[in-house]
Amino acid sequence: MALPADFAYSDPFHPTPNPALETDEARVSFWERQAGRLTWAEPWHTAHRFDKPRRTGTDADGLPEYSVPDIAWFEGGRLNAAYNCVDRHVEAGRGQHVALYFEGEPGDREVYTYDRLLTEVSRAANALANLGVVKGDRVVIYLPVIPETVIMTLACARIGAVHSLVFGGFSAEALRFRVEDTGAKVLVTTDGQNRRGSVVPVKQNADAACAGDNAIEHVVVVRRTSRPGRTTPAGVPLAPGDKGYRSKDEQAVPWTPGRDVWWHDLLADASPVHEPEFFDAETPLFIIYTSGTTGRPKGLVHTTGGYLTQTAYTHALLFDLLPETLDEENQLRPDELAAVNDPAKVDSTVHWCTADLAWVTAHTYEIYGPLLNGVSEVIYEGTPNTPHFGRHFEIIERYGVTNYYTAPTLIRSLMGAFPNGLPATYNLASIKLLGSVGESINPEAWNWLRRNVGRDEAPFVDTWWQSETGATVCSPRPHDPQFAPAGTFPEDAPHARSKPGCATRAVPGISTRVVDEKGDDVPPGTQGFIVVDKIGPSMARTVWGDPQRYLDSYWKHYGERGWFLAGDGARIDEEGDVSILGRIDDVINISGHRLSTIEIESALVTHAGVVEAGVCPVEDPLTGHAAIAFVTVPAGLDVAEESLREELRAHVTQQIGPIAKPKDVVVVRDIPKTRSGKITRRLLGELYQGRSLGDRSSLQNEEALDDIAEVLAGRR
Repeated sequence: MALPADFAYSDPFHPTPNPALETDEARVSFWERQAGRLTWAEPWHTAHRFDKPRRTGTDADGLPEYSVPDIAWFEGGRLNAAYNCVDRHVEAGRGQHVALYFEGEPGDREVYTYDRLLTEVSRAANALANLGVVKGDRVVIYLPVIPETVIMTLACARIGAVHSLVFGGFSAEALRFRVEDTGAKVLVTTDGQNRRGSVVPVKQNADAACAGDNAIEHVVVVRRTSRPGRTTPAGVPLAPGDKGYRSKDEQAVPWTPGRDVWWHDLLADASPVHEPEFFDAETPLFIIYTSGTTGRPKGLVHTTGGYLTQTAYTHALLFDLLPETLDEENQLRPDELAAVNDPAKVDSTVHWCTADLAWVTAHTYEIYGPLLNGVSEVIYEGTPNTPHFGRHFEIIERYGVTNYYTAPTLIRSLMGAFPNGLPATYNLASIKLLGSVGESINPEAWNWLRRNVGRDEAPFVDTWWQSETGATVCSPRPHDPQFAPAGTFPEDAPHARSKPGCATRAVPGISTRVVDEKGDDVPPGTQGFIVVDKIGPSMARTVWGDPQRYLDSYWKHYGERGWFLAGDGARIDEEGDVSILGRIDDVINISGHRLSTIEIESALVTHAGVVEAGVCPVEDPLTGHAAIAFVTVPAGLDVAEESLREELRAHVTQQIGPIAKPKDVVVVRDIPKTRSGKITRRLLGELYQGRSLGDRSSLQNEEALDDIAEVLAGRR
């Protein structure tokens, strides 16, 4: 369907003001109004407190030392995350509204209304309580994208336990670290999971992870791939001890008696009614581990009230749930500062965030955000190319998906699978809004998705944020003038030009700036460091068990100014809009010229012979560093690698300049990425230079490294 004829766009000459740019009082007052989106058992007594780092002395090297920052929002207020996600919608008479459409990779499907979800979350909360889990205990959830993952997450929140979700594809060692670091009392896993058309055993990894020094008392096993035990002719399950009570599949699952328990057994005697307890707003909600490829992963702690507030608001703002209002000239405009949603928009939305549930994107915009706002959403267990690359489009058509929020990596893989565009067999008319997340999206991928899936009319929210910020920091809005049909605004209207791959500006209530190392603002067009100088309530509060690392990683560089250093490079344009250039360490210094790897990658993928590119620096005796490009090519492309290499080097020269020309171009089958879709450029550089790779546990496609090593070995 086309966008409604009366779809309202923001006035480019009178944009929505950002309270964070007015006064600090206005910023805090704005977030207090947004906190009204939630149901509170008791009001807060202190809206916001931020004890910035303070100079405390100098270290042995004469460098300044600082205190650890202390952040709090809505102190004294009491609420329950699960109640806000489920109960209150049922109490409001919306129990029959669909909460989750689940599709498994093999094709099995389930529908959970808010009524059903409340029942299952209540049973799960009672089951956890029966295992002795209480407020403050940690529960590690090592599950694929299945309904039980959402249910267990909300059950933890309901009883005040701290959940930590771990990507189901992680190794036993990666899981072991998280089990031990959190001091988890319970680990939740599956017997196996469906991955790329095969059943992958998982319980063995869980057992290996629990073999060390840890606090695990129980391992709860969700039956996902095992055939269930037999039933009586009337369909009644057999009793424990009866022959056939456990199937041969179940009996083959490795088992530790006294510790391990089947999820379905645990639920059998659990009551479907549970009275939620209400917790202080600063009660820890979850720990999420960063997926960097160097050093020990950091367990970021997010608390309840502030996180839910920014999550609910930004989900409503970016995915078009806010109402419209008439401006002074009687023109319909989006009310981007509203603290309520448009009920008709809520009822008609079918949201799909394609991320794995263990990623922060899924916490915010696949679990908490959609459920806080009471919309329907899709969760899909499998990979986008199982059994074929059209699977996502089948899902969009089947459930009438309106919001499609995905990663640039996935978009580029679809570009490679459909080089001539999507076939007309897919009906994607339900799509009203597109979004990307994970790392900066190159303009080619942005344009491809909007043209092929969004009919060149759907708004595209290219969101920038991090595990640390908890929710979106910068993004276009669905009603921005750049998405309006040609002729809607005068040609000279500000912010009306399309900007593919540009994160534009901070969301209301937050402020960012692009600065140099000293903290001075950089001029337009100059690369600098993006910092959050006015934070929102969803900011992580600390690193679990290591507050000093929280200071050192994010706050120490700009000291007493209290700016959060995101670790990304960025630049602003003449209109003040921000483009993210990737990680600070993803910069190549060639003969004194600082070049962003993403800029070179974006130039490469504009060539018809490239689907995806990863660029890394390597040492060079002449220029200091040189750029090495790894590229994937469209299926069926018949071209000599040497010829393509020279074509691409010339192409980058034309697009950026001779200084950016890669020293070498390597054609590979796949580019290694973290589970959040970020290209692991450091590993590419180490591979090319024949060095040890170190930790590989954060990768979603570890096999790509072996393939690349084989390609490089064949060239030597």
